[in-house]
Formats: sequence, C-alpha cells, structure tokens
Amino acid sequence: MPPPSPSRLLALLPAGAGPPPPLGVLLQLHAHLLTSGLLFSPFGPRLVAAFALSDAASNRSPRPLLHALALLASLPSPPDSAAPYNATLRALSLTTHDRGGFLLERCLPLYRSLLRSGSARPDHLTFPFLLKACARLRETRYGGSVLAHVRKLGFGADVFVVNSAMHFLAACGSVAGARRLFDESSVRDVVSWNTLIGGYVRMGLPREALEVFWMMAEDGVVRPDEVTMIAAVSGCAQLQDLELGERLHGFVESNGVRCTVRLMNTVMDMYVKCGSLELAKSVFERIDNRTIVSWTTMIVGHARLGLMEDARKLFDEMPERDVFPWNALMAGYVQCKQGKEAIALFHEMQEAKVDPNEITMVNLLSACSQLGALEMGMWVHRYIDRHQLSLSVALGTSLVDMYAKCGNIKKAICVFKEIPEKNALTWTAMICGLANHGHAGEAIEHFRRMLELGLQPDEITFIGVLSACCHAGLVQEGREFFSLMSSKYHLERKMKHYSCMIDLLGRAGHLEEAEQLVNTMPMDPDAVVWGALFFACRIHGNITLGEKAAMKLVELDPSDSGIYVLLANMYAEANMRNKADKVRVMMRHLGVEKVPGCSCIELNGVVHEFIVKDKSHADTDAIYDCLHEITLQIRHSASTIDISAVGVM
Repeated sequence: MPPPSPSRLLALLPAGAGPPPPLGVLLQLHAHLLTSGLLFSPFGPRLVAAFALSDAASNRSPRPLLHALALLASLPSPPDSAAPYNATLRALSLTTHDRGGFLLERCLPLYRSLLRSGSARPDHLTFPFLLKACARLRETRYGGSVLAHVRKLGFGADVFVVNSAMHFLAACGSVAGARRLFDESSVRDVVSWNTLIGGYVRMGLPREALEVFWMMAEDGVVRPDEVTMIAAVSGCAQLQDLELGERLHGFVESNGVRCTVRLMNTVMDMYVKCGSLELAKSVFERIDNRTIVSWTTMIVGHARLGLMEDARKLFDEMPERDVFPWNALMAGYVQCKQGKEAIALFHEMQEAKVDPNEITMVNLLSACSQLGALEMGMWVHRYIDRHQLSLSVALGTSLVDMYAKCGNIKKAICVFKEIPEKNALTWTAMICGLANHGHAGEAIEHFRRMLELGLQPDEITFIGVLSACCHAGLVQEGREFFSLMSSKYHLERKMKHYSCMIDLLGRAGHLEEAEQLVNTMPMDPDAVVWGALFFACRIHGNITLGEKAAMKLVELDPSDSGIYVLLANMYAEANMRNKADKVRVMMRHLGVEKVPGCSCIELNGVVHEFIVKDKSHADTDAIYDCLHEITLQIRHSASTIDISAVGVM
C-alpha cells in the first residue's frame, strides 16, 4: 500500500477545530513522517497539536502529552506559529491526571521555548492557558512575568486575556489586583464579573462580592447567569443573612436565570446556613433531578438543628450514595454528641464497601474522643498508616486530641511531634491534652512556644492554659494569661474562662478575689462558676460564702440532687449537724432523688453504657454472674488479708 500523499496527510491533521485521529493513527503518522523526512512545517507542528488535543490526552493518560512535548522539542526547525505551543499549553493547563503537578509544571518551560523559537510569537490564545497553569500552580513570580508580557505585547485590551489574568490574581490571593484589572478594563463580559465576584467569595469577602453583584445588576449591560448567582448566593451564605438570601432567590426567579440543579443546591445550602430548614426543604422538593449533593445538603441541614432521626431517614431514602453523605451523617452524630451512633454508622459504611476518606477518619476520631474509645481510635491510626494517608493538619490534630482524651498522653505527644505541619488548632489540642493530664508545666511551655512561632491562640487555647494553671496552682501565671486574652489578643472572655480563673483563685485560697471576679462578670454566672466557688469554700472552710454559692446553685437547678448532698456534707464536715439534717429533710420534702451515674466500656470496638442496676444489655445474666464471682473473690481476698494481719497465717 503506497504511503499517504502530502495532501492526504494534511487532511488527517486538520488545522482547525476538528477532532484529531485516534492515538494509534497518530503514532503511525509520526513514524511515517519520521521515516519520510517530513517533520517540517506544516506536518510536524500539526502533529504536535493533534497529539496534545487527542482523546487519549483528555482521558486520564499522560502519554499523548509527553509525546507532544518530545515531538515539539525534536522538530527540525521551530514552528512558525504559536498554534502547536497553544494546543500543548491548553492540554497541559487542563489536565486532571497529573500527580505531583509534573505535567502542569511543563507549561512554563514550554512558554520559554516559544519565546526563544525566533519564528513564533505568543498570541491571544497563548496567555489564557498559560495564566490558568500559573493559577493552578500558585506561581506568583512566573505569573507576574507573564502579566508583564501581556502588557508589553499589547494584549491588555483582549477580554479573554484580561479575564485569565484576573482569575490568576484572584486564585493567588490578590483579589485587589484582580479588581484593579477589572476597573481598568474597557471591555467586560459575564466571565469578567463572575471572576471578580467568585474571587471575593473564595477570599471570604462576601460584602465586596455582593457589592460587585449589585453593581452588575444595576449596570444592566451584562445579565447575571447561573455562575454569577452561585457566587452571589454563596457570599450570602457566608454572611448568614436570610433576608438577603430570599432576595437573591427572588432575583433568580424573576430575571430568568437558568435554575440548574447546581444553582438550586447552592440556594439550599444558603438557606441551611442561614438557619431556615423549611425554605431549604421547599427548594429540595422542587428539584426533579436531585444529585448526591442535594440529598447531602439536606442531611447537613437536619443535623445542624440536631434532627438526627430525620437526617437518618433522608440518608436511607437516597437512591445512591458516595462517601460524602456518609461523612455528613457521621459529622452530625458527632456534633450532637452521639459518638456511639457515629461509630455504628462507620461499621455500616464498611459493610457497604464505601472507602472512607480523610474527613471520615477525622469524624471517627472525634467520636472516639467523645466516648474515650481508645481501642477504636488506635484502629483508625493503624488504618491511616496502612493506607499511607498523609498526616495532614486536620488528621494529625484529631489523632492528638483522641489520644489525649482517651488517656494516652504519651502517644498524643509522639503523634504531635510527627505532624509535619502544625497550625494553631494542633498546638491547642496538645496544650489542652497536657493540661487535662496534669502536665501543667509542659502545657504552659507549649503555649509559650506557640506564641513564639507567631500563631494566634483562640478561646480554646486559653481554656487549656488556664486549666493547666488551675491544676498546678499557678495563680500569677493564670492572672497573666487571663489578662493577655483581652489586652493583647482581643478575645472575648467566655463563661469557661471565668470558671477556670475562679477555680484557680478559689483553690489557692483567694476567695475574696474569686468572689469579686464572680460579681464583676459581664454575664450571669452559671452552675460551673458557682460550683467552682462552692468547692473552694468547702476546701477552705468558708461556710458563709459556701452557703451563698450553694443557694445560687439550687436556684439554677432545684432538681439537681448533687448540690444538696454536697451542701449537707459541707455542714457535716464543719460539725453543723442540724443544718446537714435540714438539707436532707429538704431533699425528701422536695422529692429530689439522686440521679444514677453512667459508665462506659469499650469492647472489640463497640462502646457499651451502664447505669446502676442496669439490666438492658443483651448479656445481662452473664454480666451479673461475672460480677458475683468478682465480689466473692474480693471478699475472699479481704478475709485473707485480715487473717494474715493478726498473724494466724
């Protein structure tokens, strides 16, 4: 069979927008051009573009792109136009199968090759793809040089180039630079407006985003589209402004904006974040083709309000599920302090053969922290190691928190040291863990180190360090940190901070200072504050102030048996028997009964709850038989000790 003629070759390698031949045909053409000595213009450059734009390049295979790059570098003479460079830049900048950014990073050397070619010049199609690559790589230095080239080569008035430049600046955190370009641009299309509005929203500047949106609506030259409204509604969700959200929803319906599922999902999410589950539900019910995102948004909405039964019902009604609704429901259980249900859901997830991700692991570790389920937490840690999940800030912080709350502070410290990148939350988890385990000195040392690193402590950090001072009786340090909250870090002191400080002062015997702090609090003291003062009074024998604190506790919760018992004990310790008896009589008169305590035990990854005389467990008979045997052994051991003590044995 004779080789194809040059005209046939050109037909196989279209210069326009037509689709290139399959990869196998392109490889054969390459071999033919190579053996025929035809790798010159126009055949070679067209073949480069064909490889870059082939179906295989866009279907998760890097091979055609690597082939295009190698062919472009080996052409006998550089192409005389930017077309093959543009095609390759386009494919590289849009690639989604690039582990480690290897292909994406080839954009910048390729652009340098274009500049050095001597025969081809960048055109208006070069810069949008190049700037997209810079945005994805967050390459501010190279991107800045590219922007300088844009101005130098006179493309500053091209709307596609300007939009790409705005996107690059916004993606790299310079939304002010994007706004400057927007204001200077003589031509704007809907993408220009959307880029700026979306940039503000991604930077957490919703007011600025909505200001630009209303400017666009009033300008009237360009009509907002679905993308515009998604950004505007997302901005409203950040503000949690329900009235504004309803106004934007009305704008969508009255201005003929296409109500896609994606837009309606965003509207639902906005209503959920603004606290209106009913409005979110009305949108959900009007969506014909609900996606997994639609269902997940409603699950999150119910979970935020603590309606976990309804959230579970929605979950069970879903026609299909990926990992995200599982995570949403699990996070809801954790948020509602239903750790047992969260762990049970994870077991269901395993049975359903759904692969967990990092968010699943974080939720699961939070559930373990709530329950003190160390065995399950250790299993999660082994799972992370076995599946080689990177120890991200979120995952590492959750592990530190879990080990600390489950009683293994040494392991928490080890994990903390292994985390490659720590943020303020990681340090806070470690500080609180050390404080709760009585390692006050180390907790304060970590706190000071955190400040040296320039990290900003939050309210929880100060709870941790104040608790450490309380455990160690470090009054002066406690006063210092309590003062730092408002004087340096401008943090509002919450009830918990006051209770820690009052507990610290009270334990150290500074009862007058503690009482003064109670009286000057900007909010009404709660039971924890009065409880801390009461215990301090009991320790130091201040009956008068103790009575005052106890009466405040009774006012707050007359049905709490604990305070009556403690008050009676305080009187008994002070040899005030009559008053102690009066308190017990008052308890009987008011019908106050002691609430039974609850204990938890973890066995084979399952957490079991028990109260006094509990018979609800499936293995109740076996449990009580075992308790009976243990009781007999204890009695036997006690009698043996008594006998040996008198010298009979």
